[in-house]
Amino acid sequence: MTLTVQQMLAAAEAVVPCISADEAKGLVGRADVVFLDVREPSKVAASVKVPGALTIPRGVMEFRADPNSALRDANFDRAKTIVAYCASGGRSALVLKTLHDMGYANVRNLGGFKNWVDVGGEIEMA
Repeated sequence: MTLTVQQMLAAAEAVVPCISADEAKGLVGRADVVFLDVREPSKVAASVKVPGALTIPRGVMEFRADPNSALRDANFDRAKTIVAYCASGGRSALVLKTLHDMGYANVRNLGGFKNWVDVGGEIEMA
């Protein structure tokens, strides 16, 4: 079956809950939460990010999150809450759907980084 981007986003949104930027602010710095910035590295480098957020583009996420991958990032833990964001919310939804499919049950979509900035969320240089 062939899927469109809109169908893929709808499937992601059906299983990935959204989190408001205000809610997310209360999660920054917690040991049981991982923030993911899935924007392209060049965009992140020219910008700011949520403090402590891992910068992992969508194209390599599966390799960083798979416990059996040689490229695994030790910050990934299926017991943690994963909060992701991108420029507009679409890529983060798709990444989180993939992580959900990989066994990460507690995933949340912050949506676009602008949401974070608009509520005065802390930022740090990338």
